[in-house]
Amino acid sequence: MSKYIFFTGGVVSSLGKGIAASSLGRLLKSRGIKVSIQKLDPYINMDAGTMNPYQHGEVFVTEDGAETDLDLGHYERFIDENLTRLHNVTTGQIYGAVIDKERRGDYLGGTVQVIPHITNEIKNRIKRVAEAGDAEVCIVEVGGTVGDIESLPFLEAIRQFKHEVGDDHVMYVHLTLVPHLGAADELKTKPTQHSVRELRAIGISADAIICRTEYPLTQETREKIALFCDVPASAVVQSRDAQSIYQVPLNLEAEGLADQVCRKFGFGERTLDLEEWRAMVRNIQRPKGGVKVALVGKYVELKDAYISISEALYHAGVAQNVAVEIVRIDSEALEEKGVEALAGISGILVAPGFGARGIKGKLLAIRHARENGVPFLGICYGMQLACVEFARNVCGLDHAHTREVEPETPHPIIDFMENQRNLKVMGGTMRLGAYPCSIVPGTLAAEAYGELEISERHRHRFEFNNKYQELFERHGMVFSGRYVAADLVEMIELPGHPFFLGTQAHPEYKSRPTRPAALYRRFVAASVERARVDSADAAHRDIA
Repeated sequence: MSKYIFFTGGVVSSLGKGIAASSLGRLLKSRGIKVSIQKLDPYINMDAGTMNPYQHGEVFVTEDGAETDLDLGHYERFIDENLTRLHNVTTGQIYGAVIDKERRGDYLGGTVQVIPHITNEIKNRIKRVAEAGDAEVCIVEVGGTVGDIESLPFLEAIRQFKHEVGDDHVMYVHLTLVPHLGAADELKTKPTQHSVRELRAIGISADAIICRTEYPLTQETREKIALFCDVPASAVVQSRDAQSIYQVPLNLEAEGLADQVCRKFGFGERTLDLEEWRAMVRNIQRPKGGVKVALVGKYVELKDAYISISEALYHAGVAQNVAVEIVRIDSEALEEKGVEALAGISGILVAPGFGARGIKGKLLAIRHARENGVPFLGICYGMQLACVEFARNVCGLDHAHTREVEPETPHPIIDFMENQRNLKVMGGTMRLGAYPCSIVPGTLAAEAYGELEISERHRHRFEFNNKYQELFERHGMVFSGRYVAADLVEMIELPGHPFFLGTQAHPEYKSRPTRPAALYRRFVAASVERARVDSADAAHRDIA
């Protein structure tokens, strides 16, 4: 029977439950234990797909096309497993499923209630993940903070879980904040005590408490938390701020969290293999150089809006043993400041997105990269706009545009897919998930991937209009990747440029800290070379 670890959070939100859960998953997997991770989200939306980044941050897409919470990206990056739509459950999905059953008459005329019908559906979704992945341990993160009304059905469901599968198969881990008061110069445990008391009022007693803190916990503080929260002092684990999120598993290993799990579940002694992970963290902590890369988008002030892109760039930097400094440039501000905002930049990535806001700034950045030999990577909308810029400034189609922004454009370089016209339902209707791509031999894409048949994940409604392909090719553009089954362009590039490539896909979703996405790795390598050349040129000018 699978074991279940339930993560809850207290005191405040955004403490890093997802990173903590992912880190524990990595530690268990490094012991040879088969792990799966699931996120229970209290919001009523069916999924994250229709949420504004200001509301929710990035939308992460799985292989099977689910638009999910961004924590699933952390899960995949840490445990190096592809997850599915089963791994993200929302209140909307739960209530939708229960109402569908009620309409079919599945409840035989019974009154449908939160207990047992809603809680049973939640428990079934949890068990389904463990069974589908044949997991030895299923880690389940409950979104939100203890005390939120939205989380109550999920907390009740995980409370009941222990009674169904037995205490030996369930562990509760509670993540809280231990703040430091500057005036008193001491850590305060009272918020943690109140949070644990709130959890116990629901009927859940924590087996371990992870304390987020800026300062180290003293033994006295650990024992105080243990006494008031009814856990062993050894189960009070500190999680201090780290230079990199990839340091967190090593910190939690030093705190003995995974050993607590192994003792609880009777796994016995397991051989730990973290050498590759430790080597990766060492490269992060002691890079041999650095490179500045511009991330041009319209949500750059939001850290979570482009989190998979940021992590993919960092992964690529680790592979080059350089620190990637991501310079976030607001595409609207770029419209006002001009290309001066790109001074000192060695690579330009134009981010995905939707709509007209900031489009002029993105086109300006793309033209600057194309004309000045600055390495360029266009992701999804970034690729589409690279095609628009090329049509206008190379092919002479002055009013070329994407139909997403200008429906009446005389040159719709980017157009609707046929099945995307006149949609009445927006959620879950884009081209989503993994699609195959055939790469043209001898191209930059072929060099980056090292193979000609690949698969990447997608999230978009619009595609390159094939009627312009011949014109583009006459002016030098190469269509280096294609989804053959539907005759759709997947990748474009410009020969003779140090690195100019756009992809319709989102390769960042599959990037791993120890196995960077191929295009990001090649893009960062080109940016490092550009930085080296610029540095040499600057030194030569100084001497002259």
